[in-house]
Amino acid sequence: MAQYTRFSGSVALITLQNPPVNALSAAVRQGIVDTIKRALSDPKVKSVVICGQNGKFCGGADIKEFAGPMSGPPLVPMIHAIEAGDKPVVAAIEGMAFGGGLELALGCHYRIAHVKARLGLPEVTLGLLPAAGGTQRLPRLIGVPAALELITTGRHVTAAEALELGIVDQVTDKNTVEIAVKFAQSVEGQSVDGRRLSGRPCPPTPDPDALFEGAMRRVRRSARGAIAPVACVQAVRAAATLPYPRGMEREKELMATLFTSAQARALQHCFFAQRAAGKWSLPGGARWDTSEAGPVRRAAVIGLGTMGRGIAVALAQAGVSVIAVEAQDRLAEAERAISGFLARGAQRRGEAPPLDRVRYSPNLQAAAKADLVIEAVFEDMALKEKVFRELSAVCKPGALLCTNTSGLDVDRLASCTRSPELVVGMHFFAPAHVMKLLEVVCGPRSSPEAVATAMQLGKRMGKVAVAVGNCPGFVGNRMLKPYLEQANFLLEEGATPELVDQALEEFGFAMGVFRMSDLSGLDVGWRIRKEAGQTGPGVAAGRPARIRHGRRYSPLADMICEQGRFGQKTGRGWYQYDKPGGRVARSDPWLHSFLEEYRARHGLVARRIDHQEVLERCLYALINEGFRILEDGIAAGPEDIDAIYVFGYGWPRHRGGPMFYAGMVGLARVLERLEHYHQAHPDVSYLEPSSLLRRLVASGSPPIQRWREVIKRPRSQL
Repeated sequence: MAQYTRFSGSVALITLQNPPVNALSAAVRQGIVDTIKRALSDPKVKSVVICGQNGKFCGGADIKEFAGPMSGPPLVPMIHAIEAGDKPVVAAIEGMAFGGGLELALGCHYRIAHVKARLGLPEVTLGLLPAAGGTQRLPRLIGVPAALELITTGRHVTAAEALELGIVDQVTDKNTVEIAVKFAQSVEGQSVDGRRLSGRPCPPTPDPDALFEGAMRRVRRSARGAIAPVACVQAVRAAATLPYPRGMEREKELMATLFTSAQARALQHCFFAQRAAGKWSLPGGARWDTSEAGPVRRAAVIGLGTMGRGIAVALAQAGVSVIAVEAQDRLAEAERAISGFLARGAQRRGEAPPLDRVRYSPNLQAAAKADLVIEAVFEDMALKEKVFRELSAVCKPGALLCTNTSGLDVDRLASCTRSPELVVGMHFFAPAHVMKLLEVVCGPRSSPEAVATAMQLGKRMGKVAVAVGNCPGFVGNRMLKPYLEQANFLLEEGATPELVDQALEEFGFAMGVFRMSDLSGLDVGWRIRKEAGQTGPGVAAGRPARIRHGRRYSPLADMICEQGRFGQKTGRGWYQYDKPGGRVARSDPWLHSFLEEYRARHGLVARRIDHQEVLERCLYALINEGFRILEDGIAAGPEDIDAIYVFGYGWPRHRGGPMFYAGMVGLARVLERLEHYHQAHPDVSYLEPSSLLRRLVASGSPPIQRWREVIKRPRSQL
């Protein structure tokens, strides 16, 4: 709804009321229509101010309404009525003006923002475009280049940047509504003809054709198959080349295409999956809304390698005091790196770097007063057990002990402590101060308070925190294993790294399997396989090279590492680089000859492999493991798996996540292809379709929102 009050005699104050962000629901839109009509027809009213309740202007459309038929007055004529009125209308922007909220503000004649407000048109991140005149008014206000950048990326801007761009007319650190009312009074009686953005032409650009062609090239390259950014460029081009009414028609046409697209459904699924991830529960009945998180004022990070440094930075940026512990001979280097990260981050935000929040020590005893400790030492169980035993002896009673392990047994580490209920996993993703995902691993003895504290801290750090159960690899890395193995098997059968990577990158991944492996370092996986007894001196001589533990195994990556080829760091891996540390991957003739020799040695005949097989083998194997994870109760629902893969593993957002993608392809199709590949490769057990996938298909392939009705869990960790 919208509340109408008279302010200072001549000013009508319209307050949007729809907590928490005053979204433009049908009731709010009707309220705006009614109150604007009342204000414009009241002869005592000379000006209008529109604001939002509780210090928030408007968060945009009510996305829940997208699922059904739209009701209530549409946005476009509502905003047009505001702009067409002959009384000045001022938007008092506090908190945020996003999406339809900013489009509403653009329909006003003046815009005043609080210094802490943020503005943006994020519709592209939902597979849509700003369809209430945003693509037509914003270019007329700030010029085509700036409007293109904001609309095609969905980027939010601060009030200061909005003022610099010309989106707002004034920024204040005082009471925004009071300032807006005074401003409205100062312009009463003045003509608003020149303030109507629909009546302005776009500011001229030197070579518009070249501008839009360049923008389209950049967008296609960065979008990696997403259609909404392309449509945004087309809509802005209409603003620059067509009269306003025809531009609005083009905006409407493009929106109609996007609104019903599979990509829009996928991106909106990601939006809701991110929000659902925080609503965790445990087998004992504890839930996110009934469990109280403990305070975390001081945290310790043990081990300042790449991951530990990123965790320390993320904690400090979240306002937590950090004790950073590392061996004396590596401490100075770690301090320089962490200080550099903090300084660069603060510079980007226009703040002073929080260097004083981090204290460094070579002594584990320094963690004694920490409320929470995150262990980030080398991925070795014996070493981690030693650290946890020492932490249990050193830390104060009630301190939460967390491990950043990427897949080791959290409960085994908990057994090393006096209070196993205070142990959880906090699996960050590198670089930890940048990547959004945090897997919070709930051991069988983890208390509700411990889980709640880790989840709350993740949220405070700006992470998408997802509660998962304890098993080797948890959710993300457990699913990644068959994906990586299938890529290697495809090389054995006739593919090249270039072919596999191209198929995956055309699907939408930023990097294919082999380019990513080169970036991460092949030696990392090699070390893990050695520790698992899959390769190295511990493997008995005479064992079949391509069999491990009764299953098919590819030693290709091991053999590459034995050549000293660890990827970018050595200048050679699956690809070759100009020098060690180089970034540009080039095809390597040596690698192709090596693959040919390998196949000949093992009696393998290379065959033609197309992109479709690459996608089916790699992605369906990953998806099948996702179904098993749901069966095992390691993830609470398919939305959690999708959030993990979108925010932690680079799954293209416009594909919705692996489980959503399975539903879009068709569960019956996924089942049929898995059966086909398992028949062709009976020695690869994980290609056998999961029983949950079979049950879902037998149940008529329900939509992903109803999968939980079919999931039967004899055992569950969540």
